[in-house]
Amino acid sequence: MFLGDPSRRRPQRRWATPLLVLLQSGVFVWLVLLPDLGARQAALSRWGAVSGALPDRLVEWMSAPLDGRFMGLFTALFMHADWSHLLGNLLFLLIFGLSSERAMGAPRFLVLFLLGGAFANVVAALLMDSPNRVIVGSSGAVSAVIGAYLALFPRARLGIVVPLGLFMEFVRAPASLLIGIWALLQVIFTFVGPAFGAVAWWAHLAGFAFGVVFALLARPAIARRLRRG
Repeated sequence: MFLGDPSRRRPQRRWATPLLVLLQSGVFVWLVLLPDLGARQAALSRWGAVSGALPDRLVEWMSAPLDGRFMGLFTALFMHADWSHLLGNLLFLLIFGLSSERAMGAPRFLVLFLLGGAFANVVAALLMDSPNRVIVGSSGAVSAVIGAYLALFPRARLGIVVPLGLFMEFVRAPASLLIGIWALLQVIFTFVGPAFGAVAWWAHLAGFAFGVVFALLARPAIARRLRRG
């Protein structure tokens, strides 16, 4: 059983998505206001996830949550290196996050965002070709939100503006088609990514897969929540 078009559902109180937008924007403003580039780089290194810093043995993995080594996997989700990185993530978060949050509820949506983003950062750290590379940004978490949206609303349609010569045409396209194009771009960038800079494209795909699995597992609980609402 699939959930219907999110635009036709009864409005629910949504605060998690706006909160995430405000937090990421506020942190970016704080970074910009730091006195110099060195201070910004130090802040990104301090609060970002660092490749090569993950535990090597099972015993260390079990103790890592207690000694704070995993904190960077979560704080990195709110750090962005430049405004284009930030705006791109916020745009997709608003497009897919509001409907996803309305269906699953704010607490479950926050769990999706944080765990999906942390999982994507772990994958990025493990696949980085060199140690001590700083991983920042919410791309993995936003990818998890997109994956969850596709699992929850496979038949939904999204409004987009298409340039046709001198005119702009508003059309409604299947969300699955747009997400499929996005996923294809991630696969392409996975192999040509070095030409575009050090972007953890594999982390985006890992986050997307996490979101799909998370939503499929949570769908019965989400359906019960919607029936109660």
